[in-house]
Amino acid sequence: MIGDKEKKLKRLLESIKDTDSEAYKESAKRWDSVAHPLNGLGVLEEDIKRIAALVGNADVSLKRKAVAVCCADNGVVSEGISQTDSSVTGIVADNIADGRSSICRMASVAGCDVIPLDLGIKDYKGHSGVRSIRIGNGTENICDGPAMTREQAAEAVIAGIEQMRLLSKEYDIIGVGEMGIGNTTTSAAVLSVLLGIDPDTVTGRGAGLSDEGFVRKRNAVRRAVERSNVRKNDGLGVLSELSGFDLCGMCGLFIGGAIYRIPMIVDGICSQTAALAAWNLTEKASAAMIASHISSEPVSEMILNKLGIKSAINAGMHLGEGTGAAALMPLLDMALAVYTQGYTFSAGGIKAYEHFA
Repeated sequence: MIGDKEKKLKRLLESIKDTDSEAYKESAKRWDSVAHPLNGLGVLEEDIKRIAALVGNADVSLKRKAVAVCCADNGVVSEGISQTDSSVTGIVADNIADGRSSICRMASVAGCDVIPLDLGIKDYKGHSGVRSIRIGNGTENICDGPAMTREQAAEAVIAGIEQMRLLSKEYDIIGVGEMGIGNTTTSAAVLSVLLGIDPDTVTGRGAGLSDEGFVRKRNAVRRAVERSNVRKNDGLGVLSELSGFDLCGMCGLFIGGAIYRIPMIVDGICSQTAALAAWNLTEKASAAMIASHISSEPVSEMILNKLGIKSAINAGMHLGEGTGAAALMPLLDMALAVYTQGYTFSAGGIKAYEHFA
């Protein structure tokens, strides 16, 4: 029997409208008029065109920026798959709220706000700078049973969508990051099912593991996937069995971006996993997604190919927190400066370039 939250999520997914192909064409025409080698800014030009299609206007503005960081704890940490215990999640969430973390320092340079969201930090006492949208006190160990119930998974996704409804009134573009010890393990389990590939192939070292720790992590991912026996066509089932509240919340943010027409920057492997989960629930979600970078974790590029988006950065990053999303923002600002302020072929007295195969 389908629960009320799952029914509500289904209605929200059905509310996503198609993007504006005319705005895309108008943006492409404007790029071609700028005096520069055609497609000279590569992925960045395509990003601006896709944003124009999403918002329905070739006059793109990305002045108001933010990175939303979904924070939660994962029961699989008890398997010894990380260097630190779950207490670090709350500590880092506090540091994000206090403006001290890596994402905060990078965001200050990029000119964007950072918004930490608590979806289920274990035994968290709270912080005035952390928005509480808690679903539970961390999730269960995915090796032993489902991470959460289907209704909790739906509730967490809806919580992300609701945050996007609120954020869409304040911002033009939002990066999607995370903080949750153990979430590269839950991500690997989700990816194994959604991509239909062996658990060992999708499992990386995350924030850094010894050889022994890496073996434990691989074993944990395999045990979780084999235990769940869930299928990729049951998107909500995959999330409830193998993910975490942080991944579900990010999944909701991406879906909310498509609903409320706000471009969403995909960060590293956990953010990419959540983006793939959103795409699995509705392929229309990818219309709002902008890729920041190829993570150093396995199958990162495979995920982006599946989503049909390309990254502008390949720097071996794997920090998380939304740092890759923040790194892309100045590049988009530079591209927009050319797009909106660059002189045209006609203004410069130059014969316009032509497209050739």
